[in-house]
Amino acid sequence: MGQYQGGLPPPPSSQQGGMPPPPTSMGQFQGGLPPPGQQRPPLPQGGMPPPQGQQPGMYGQQMQQTPNDLASPFGRLTVAGGESRAINLLQNRNICPPEPVEPPKANLRDDLKKVNTSPDLFRCTLTTLPQNQNLLNKCKLPLGILLHPFKDLSHLPVITSSVIVRCRSCRTYINPFVTFIDSRRWKCNLCYRVNDLPEEFMYNPLTKSYGEPHKRPEVQNSTIEFIAPSEYMLRPPQPAVYLFVLDVSHSAVEMGYLHSFCRVLLDELERFPGDARTAIGFLTFDKVLHFYNLAEGLSQPQMLIVSDTEDVFLPSPDNLLVNLQESKELIQDLLHQLPEMFADNTETHSALGPALQVAHKLMTPTGGRVCVFQSCLPSLGPGALKPREDPNQRAGTDVQHLGPATDFYKRMALECAGQQIAVDMFFMPGQYTDIATLSGVAKYSGGATFYFPGFHPVRGPAQVTRFERDLRRYLTRKIGFEAVMRIRCTRGLSIHTFHGNFFVRSTDLLSLPNVNPDAGFAMQVSIEEALVDSSTACFQAALLYTSSKGERRIRVHTMALPVSSNITEIYAGADQQAVVCLLARMAVDRSIMSSIRDAREAVINACIDCLAQYRNSVAGQQLGALMAPWSLRMFPLYILALLKHPAFRLGTSTRLDDRVNTMNQLKALPLASNMMALHPYMYAVHNLNDEGALTIRDQIIPQPPILSLSSERLSRDGAFLLDNGEGMYMFVGRSISVQFCTDVLGVESFAAIPDVMFELPELDNANSERVRSFVGWLREQRPFFPPLQIIREDSRQRMVFLQHLVEDRSESMFSYYEFLQHIQKEACK
Repeated sequence: MGQYQGGLPPPPSSQQGGMPPPPTSMGQFQGGLPPPGQQRPPLPQGGMPPPQGQQPGMYGQQMQQTPNDLASPFGRLTVAGGESRAINLLQNRNICPPEPVEPPKANLRDDLKKVNTSPDLFRCTLTTLPQNQNLLNKCKLPLGILLHPFKDLSHLPVITSSVIVRCRSCRTYINPFVTFIDSRRWKCNLCYRVNDLPEEFMYNPLTKSYGEPHKRPEVQNSTIEFIAPSEYMLRPPQPAVYLFVLDVSHSAVEMGYLHSFCRVLLDELERFPGDARTAIGFLTFDKVLHFYNLAEGLSQPQMLIVSDTEDVFLPSPDNLLVNLQESKELIQDLLHQLPEMFADNTETHSALGPALQVAHKLMTPTGGRVCVFQSCLPSLGPGALKPREDPNQRAGTDVQHLGPATDFYKRMALECAGQQIAVDMFFMPGQYTDIATLSGVAKYSGGATFYFPGFHPVRGPAQVTRFERDLRRYLTRKIGFEAVMRIRCTRGLSIHTFHGNFFVRSTDLLSLPNVNPDAGFAMQVSIEEALVDSSTACFQAALLYTSSKGERRIRVHTMALPVSSNITEIYAGADQQAVVCLLARMAVDRSIMSSIRDAREAVINACIDCLAQYRNSVAGQQLGALMAPWSLRMFPLYILALLKHPAFRLGTSTRLDDRVNTMNQLKALPLASNMMALHPYMYAVHNLNDEGALTIRDQIIPQPPILSLSSERLSRDGAFLLDNGEGMYMFVGRSISVQFCTDVLGVESFAAIPDVMFELPELDNANSERVRSFVGWLREQRPFFPPLQIIREDSRQRMVFLQHLVEDRSESMFSYYEFLQHIQKEACK
């Protein structure tokens, strides 16, 4: 396994997804979640009348503004980077923009802005860094970075060179933010050491010129990939090896997933990432383990059964993992036979733990990816579990069993990670499956989890469609093997907590047996020494991995940010989406370590403390106002959305597996996916037109404005599409026009819309083409396929749509305006 040479001194602590203990007073807030509060009144549990001036949510009714008894709702503050607006949120509640929120741009020189890394890859919660920890504490904002290191990119410079230039002290890769002392020397932008340039670096392979090192691709691109020379390898690069571990117990057979799985695999075998060495194997299990000998030359696959689940062993030393190309016909035969082979299986027991143990034995010589498909609670052998969820407590305020019931699956993950094996889990539960425990095998091995509740060809066709589309993406997307990632930062900064799916090998080195383009990571940062040596500070992420073609590669991202001692500039550069996504990850940890109630109070207090400090330090005290910097104008709304998210909501019936799955997603997905889940996009689609439309591949794509997530934006004569990244829901009002019903839905009237409708018919008219092209365009932007569900206003399924309207009051939580009033009251104390 290749490894980095040298590195920064270890940070003071490194915890797998953990959080430091809460400070003892609000004044000691260290950029994380504050303590639960100083006897602040609890949030209401529903049943409150709306505050004066606000009517209960009704379709088509506009929210009334409070009397304009204040000075101008906008204050104006001049900072070095330009103008920073202060906005009174109580007077400007309709702040949801009609287009996606743009991330703030760092206030750098124009030449540095042009080469800074894309916010799609690397973001910081503060795009202007405080000069010291005291100023960071005063801001009451968390400092952290969010990273999407292996994202699919349409343009990625790839460098093949015998010499990779790095700082001799801290091992930083040369990048656009270094300083050239002269044509032979450069100063590191992280540790400030002056380094010599090797002779080879004087030649520019792009321009074929000599003597202009500042024009090299490494110095012109903040995201770049190197093909690594031999010193980055401790062994030959591993081949792409895939082992599929399939639950074939009665519950799995009854839901029919094997048919979908085998059909998709047969279609995609030719597109598996890999080369001539790619290997594949299959293992099925119920109360026993079934292996498949796929040796070249056999006339048909040979099943081998191991019934001892207490002391598992491999029934054959060879041919359980076979070369994909050499044994392709046998593999195809097996995939054709598998669904029927277990069609009449009545065995209800599941020996998942033994299956993982033997998968580890089988994959240890090579490493690779284990793909596990599980439908029920494991009940036999090591790792057997018992039901822990009490369905009667789903709507309670004291949520139990968010953590694992046993450490078996975490220990299994660590054993796998040590052999460069990652485990991905596909859950298709018909009942409680204890994802809180089972997902540990993916979390700590660099794997991923996928969740398809209600999977059934008849009762849940939308989940079947989603499963098949997601599986295709999963099987064919880019993959990196035996990876490690290290984050370096400017001297004075320190990374102290990591969030994501990985194993921490040393204080600052993350082990990722597999890395995929849909994985996100976050790190919390502290300021150990004042940043006085430079007006900018930098972070650099370096991901060393083996490609599916057997090449050792290094992908490097470098981000530069200005440093300031002015608190107004710090607030003006806050990235509200990055802040809330980091707080969400920290709140997941707090929920597991303490309680969801504690985590909810902590994120509310983070919002209160930030706006109270802004009021005291910058905006000044204005009677009855809730002032916020323009950069944080949607921060309270995002916090409210977080509180109403299935991961953290209380008082609303939420299955434990559903809750834990959403927590896992918040921890492991990139920022864009998390924001879609927290604050979805809603559009009116009953009146689409070509104004402002895009034209892509000769197809016109309408661009309707994004609407606030409030029932006041709905109308009974409209149709509204909500996209949360994982699914789409079209809500159709009872007074929708007959023309929309016939043109778009293919029915005669609202009453004729089926109770269960999951796709739009292809109809030959302009209205149908506009709606279908818009839905298709949205789907193309998502890494995984979001299924569509059409919901009538009078349907029993309407709450599936309405629960996403986070600005409305819910059973146990404020409306947005009530929440603002609560924040204002607490911030003014």
